[in-house]
Amino acid sequence: MNRDKKPLYRKVNTRARGVIHNFGSDFKYSRNKKRETVEHTKGSMHGKKERGLDYTPLFRFLLSKVGKNWDDIFSEASSRLDKTDPIFWIVALDENEKEEYVRTGESSFFSGLYVDVENKLQLTNPELKAKDMIPYCNCCTHTLNGKVFGTE
Repeated sequence: MNRDKKPLYRKVNTRARGVIHNFGSDFKYSRNKKRETVEHTKGSMHGKKERGLDYTPLFRFLLSKVGKNWDDIFSEASSRLDKTDPIFWIVALDENEKEEYVRTGESSFFSGLYVDVENKLQLTNPELKAKDMIPYCNCCTHTLNGKVFGTE
């Protein structure tokens, strides 16, 4: 990861109200057991959890690079991330995977992107605007590319 530039993700405030951490308490009940031996070490059988990461800066970065060379964009973005999976949440490399918009959170949406035959990053639907979108429910604030939609 490139440490010279700011990463394209941010840590979410996980101390906020309503944030579910999904931490178990099974280890405190299993420590100091007499049956544990050197061969059977105590540890988690679950992989490292990735909690509290918000990829909004990545999505905004990708939207700002529409029309530019995909190889340059991908190398820049991947150098500023720990893993490249979130890039492909909104960027389709195959023609069949294109989507007009992608839901990235409970009520946040971003325009779908794809790589064209000239290896340029393009919007799937350039005419899609926040005012054209209809929210799924009235209780949440819905956004498309950071712009609120569904409010009077």
